[in-house]
Amino acid sequence: MLYSSLSAAELVRVCAQTDERAAWEEFVRRFQRLIGTVAIRTARHWVAPSQAVLDDLVQETYLKLCAEDCRLLREFRPSHEDSIFGYLKVVTASVVNDHFKSLRAEKRGAGHAEDSLDGLEPLTVGGGAWSRTIERNILLQEIDRLLIECAPGPEHGRNRTIFWLYYRQGLSASAIAEIPSIALSTKGVESTLLRLTRMLRNRLVEGSTLQHDSYEKARRAGEGVLPKGSF
Repeated sequence: MLYSSLSAAELVRVCAQTDERAAWEEFVRRFQRLIGTVAIRTARHWVAPSQAVLDDLVQETYLKLCAEDCRLLREFRPSHEDSIFGYLKVVTASVVNDHFKSLRAEKRGAGHAEDSLDGLEPLTVGGGAWSRTIERNILLQEIDRLLIECAPGPEHGRNRTIFWLYYRQGLSASAIAEIPSIALSTKGVESTLLRLTRMLRNRLVEGSTLQHDSYEKARRAGEGVLPKGSF
């Protein structure tokens, strides 16, 4: 069989059902660049990765795809011809994030400070860029905290996953809906995103208003404008 002539969905089906070497060689040829690109972009949220680390992460992704008799590929249900590309983005990003979370947990368990990732290459950026990175990370942490508050209950973990896959990984609602663990239709994912975005926007606006009011009260108190007990 000429595997290069198969569609993406057909190729995935063959790889999920057989161990044909030629089919897997075509799979690697067709999706290697995508997996590598997602791996480096996701890893950069944690460190400035070396080529050796990236190679290992790509290898871990393929091992994940092949695990449990290719369970992830067997469970994949495409809704359109290019669905596999979004699906592989999700799998790769998950593998990379799990890798670095595991390293962090190991360091914490060994008595190291939480952010002391020994053996990982430090981020080397200029002062201005470093400051912007800190501000961005603080904002992301605040958004994640609000996500937990805005979406409590048994589905909050799934809803947070949907939010970050859409806004940080750039996946479409339809690509997210194809992930078996999400268990929502495309319309369901879109509805969840809309609801979360509205709640977050309202909470962030409220927080900004409260900060501004507190600042104004402090300023006026310093100028003797407000009476005692105004705070």
